[in-house]
Amino acid sequence: MDAAVFSPPASAETKTLKVALLGAGNVGAQVARILLEDADALAARTGARLELSGIAVRNIDAPRDVDLPRELFTTDASTLVRGADVVIELMGGLEPARTLILEAIEHGATVVTGNKALLAVDGPSLYEKADAAGLELSYEAAVAGAIPILRPIRDSLAGDKITRVMGIVNGTTNFILDQMDTTGASFEDALAEATRLGYAEADPTADIEGHDAAAKGAILASLSFHTRFSLEDVHCQGITQVTAADIAAAKDAGFVIKLLAIAQKLPVPAGNDNGGAQAGVSVRVHPTLLPRDHPLAAVHGAFNAVFIEAESAGELMFYGQGAGGTPTASAVLGDVVSAARRLVLGGPGRTETTTGVLPVLGIEAVTTQYYIGLDAADQPGVLAKISALFAEHGVSIEAMRQTVHRERGPHDDGAPGSAELRIVTHRASEAALAATVQAIKGLDIINSVTSVLRVEGV
Repeated sequence: MDAAVFSPPASAETKTLKVALLGAGNVGAQVARILLEDADALAARTGARLELSGIAVRNIDAPRDVDLPRELFTTDASTLVRGADVVIELMGGLEPARTLILEAIEHGATVVTGNKALLAVDGPSLYEKADAAGLELSYEAAVAGAIPILRPIRDSLAGDKITRVMGIVNGTTNFILDQMDTTGASFEDALAEATRLGYAEADPTADIEGHDAAAKGAILASLSFHTRFSLEDVHCQGITQVTAADIAAAKDAGFVIKLLAIAQKLPVPAGNDNGGAQAGVSVRVHPTLLPRDHPLAAVHGAFNAVFIEAESAGELMFYGQGAGGTPTASAVLGDVVSAARRLVLGGPGRTETTTGVLPVLGIEAVTTQYYIGLDAADQPGVLAKISALFAEHGVSIEAMRQTVHRERGPHDDGAPGSAELRIVTHRASEAALAATVQAIKGLDIINSVTSVLRVEGV
């Protein structure tokens, strides 16, 4: 017997569920195609006919990659939503998506969305509205495209305690950093190639500044730690300051640089006013050095991966295509099938499990390692001064490498040469490391601090 085929109870009549689709872009068009082409298979899996009742768009005549029946298109999204059993929101942006989702909930419709930006900003209020109405709000497609990651966190790991989540959740930035690592390209050239291949938008700001990854990080943290986090809770730093020299130096030291979204459970620092809580959660996005033998280091191109550490399950990694119309449509349809089964069998909706409120910890509460690049004067006593300053701030040095750029020659004017120093620290508090870097900038022997990057996975 095929376990993938769902059969409704013998006494139940096959019902029809009206599905409203909001948006027919790259992902929405593929969702519509699958709903139409695979109608029989989807009915067998859900026990109901999924009837695509309409597709709401801003411009009916806009060119699309998928040939869809014109009669399905409408610009009246509100009327479409009010007559639906299931509403799939793939418009993106905050409005009118938020208003339409609330309207769908008000009229008793199950909602499936891939809108990471909206969920990161206003997810908690939407979850509460769905919970109060006994409806389901599903959003697997909001993080990591085709990778099934949110349901495993919510369901499969529900009996475990997650301690840390690290994810490559933006394909554009991973492609750029991978190009810089494998070809030696500059940031500008790698971005141009990403744009040419369609990985980067015409305005890539949300990707390269880390905002897209931060929105996904807030969603991952909310599910992993049963506490609602929003975009404003995420420390965010993009990749625009990562240079080809940083990539080369990291490679030489056995590291690769990735943009990671990290959500981590930490003890609350002594003296913090957090209502007596013993633990909190830090959520951050920033370029990160990873050892080349770490599983996330092997994620190339525009692929995504999420690495989870849990008390009982140990280390888990989920890997796959993080973007694209068809892969992301797979995640959307997974939510639709799950929602349709619930509507056939009955029962309350399921969104997230919020069992407690852990305080948000700023990045200063994190304990990590730093990789620091310095341009320093090449003269006696430089290393001693730098080492003493590190010791003064309670930070120890794990490794240091020096490369002399300019040495004095027989006709030199007497000015000191310069040397490039690459320092990897031992693990220390973020606050102590930041204070050390600030103090280094004040040394008269330092020409410039060329890079400061965090290190994980060591």
